[in-house]
Amino acid sequence: MSEEKEQELPKVKVTENNSETTKPQDTGTDKNSEPILEEQEIPEVDSVSTSSEAVDKDALEEIDDSNAEDAEDIDTAKRHDIPMLDYHVLSIENLVGELQKLVRNEKVQAIKKHVDGIKDEFNLKFQEFIEQKKEDFVSNGGNEIDFRYNSVTKRQFNEVYSDYREKRNQYYKNLEKSHKENLAHRLALIEDLKGLVNVEEDINTTYKNFKDIQEKWRNAGPIPRNNYNDVWRTYHHHIEIFYDFLHLNRELRDLDFKHNLEEKLKIVERAESLAIEPDLNRAFRELQVLHKIWKEDIGPVGKEHREEVWERFSKATKTIHERRQDYFKELDKLSEQNLDRKKEIIEKILLLSQNASNNHRELQKQIKELEALRDAFFKAGKVPQKENENTWSAFKNAVRAFNKNKNAFYKNLKKDQHDNLTKKRTLLDIAISLQDSEDFDAATAEMKRIQSEWKKIGHVPRKYSDKLWKDFKTACNHYFDRLHVNKNDANKEEFENLKLKEAILEKIKVWKLSDNREVNISALKNYISEWKKIGHVPFKQKNINQKFNKIIDALFQKLNISKPESELLSYGNKIQNISESENQERAIYNERSFIRKKMDESKNEIRQLENNLQFFSNSSEDSPIVKDVIKKVNEHKEALSSWKAKLKKLNIMENNLHKEVEDNDDSEEE
Repeated sequence: MSEEKEQELPKVKVTENNSETTKPQDTGTDKNSEPILEEQEIPEVDSVSTSSEAVDKDALEEIDDSNAEDAEDIDTAKRHDIPMLDYHVLSIENLVGELQKLVRNEKVQAIKKHVDGIKDEFNLKFQEFIEQKKEDFVSNGGNEIDFRYNSVTKRQFNEVYSDYREKRNQYYKNLEKSHKENLAHRLALIEDLKGLVNVEEDINTTYKNFKDIQEKWRNAGPIPRNNYNDVWRTYHHHIEIFYDFLHLNRELRDLDFKHNLEEKLKIVERAESLAIEPDLNRAFRELQVLHKIWKEDIGPVGKEHREEVWERFSKATKTIHERRQDYFKELDKLSEQNLDRKKEIIEKILLLSQNASNNHRELQKQIKELEALRDAFFKAGKVPQKENENTWSAFKNAVRAFNKNKNAFYKNLKKDQHDNLTKKRTLLDIAISLQDSEDFDAATAEMKRIQSEWKKIGHVPRKYSDKLWKDFKTACNHYFDRLHVNKNDANKEEFENLKLKEAILEKIKVWKLSDNREVNISALKNYISEWKKIGHVPFKQKNINQKFNKIIDALFQKLNISKPESELLSYGNKIQNISESENQERAIYNERSFIRKKMDESKNEIRQLENNLQFFSNSSEDSPIVKDVIKKVNEHKEALSSWKAKLKKLNIMENNLHKEVEDNDDSEEE
């Protein structure tokens, strides 16, 4: 066996938590993606060409890091197959549902990025939700310090996320022990591999031991990702040493080299074919697997092929990486376009908030418009990561500005609605108080008034609206149903009255005056009294009263009785009715008020007409206009005289009634 000095890499140092590693000295990336020693004596291994350095290190580092993560646990690799949704477009309820689905159905070690994405979006949206609820609370008169909100959705999210963390912590706690053991085992295998070059034994035995070490290495299990790349580099470095520094049986070595070359060429060809794979994510994922196989499962090739085969693999890797970078650049352009679109939406929301309506119907339209803009914002896609927080903040502030104006409007509207509620309750009380009234004339006018007033009053709070209207409508319907029944009864009575008056009218038409004036006057007074005792007739037949009055006036005229005198004769019947009414004082008061009103009207008319006459000269007394004015003055004076006579009769009747009462009181005292 050769006594050449063993070529060593610095040892891998493992700390208690398996996180500290002393990396081997690295001057570049060779054809097996392994570190090269500066003092390497084998030219083929030591000379790293510039073409190797040209391989995009970012691509190799990304692949190595991803493979290191997958190497911790075979189930970790499943993260590549779990769709990464656009969580930005999901509501907080849907985010909770998506988190539940991931935690229940997927391996906990495979969903970290998904969970982190959901958590970030949930926190942003829930913060906006809570801020809005706080604004609503304050706008309704609450004190901000007293604001509390119990969110079922937040509680559900916390429960699911807590379940995820517990599962994840338990998983890594269990994994840590096996990682330590596997790392120690692999480091021991590296030591065994290093020791092969110093053992003096039959080359076949040494080669067999070498193959045993390789087999044990393949089955040694996952190690911490922090140690993965360094441990593999160290292992492959000593594989190279074993092949290149030991005087192996060339036949065995060449067979290995040939087999490894065949396998690596298959990998190269597959990597080259991936350069035209349409699905870049799939291509990159498979490229990761190819690098993993290259590193973990296939040993070195002959020195004469190492550079060439690695160059081909590097070139294919670089091609895929560049395509992927171009793809990401396009995504960045799309993100910039999304950013512009979202800025436009934010501007529209700000414009909407500046022009928030003071009309409920219009404001409801604006609220729907805002919801449409919100949906468009969430569907606009992702923006550059560095702009995400600023964009979200601007969006929230714009929405909050609109909601502030909206809340201020509805706060005032609620005050108005409560004022309207008080007004409508007052009208309801009036309606209930009148619904059983027997004074139909007064009650009907009042009922119509409050119905008209009700229509003029605006909205009331929704929770009172239906019941309030139902109660008001019920009271009004109850009254008018009674009114209609009463009118139907009254109509029957009116038609009976009509028949009675028609009979009197026919009787007086054929009545003849006698030679005795007093008898005639007495008879006419009886006709008038009988007529007035009969109540109302149907409205359409009211002209029967005019016919009667016309006949009476004609008869009085035949008796040489003036119109004022005839009115006084007729008034005597009315005086009689007043004296016989149940409430005499009220009847007298109403009649006196009516007469005085008529007297005032006559006086005013006389005064106005006499003032008008002053504008005419003496020479215009023969003017038809002047004559007409004088005629009207005389008519109003006659009317005034008649009203005065009626008032006198009323006063005499009242005095007589009082005298009767006093006489009765005196007789009772005796």
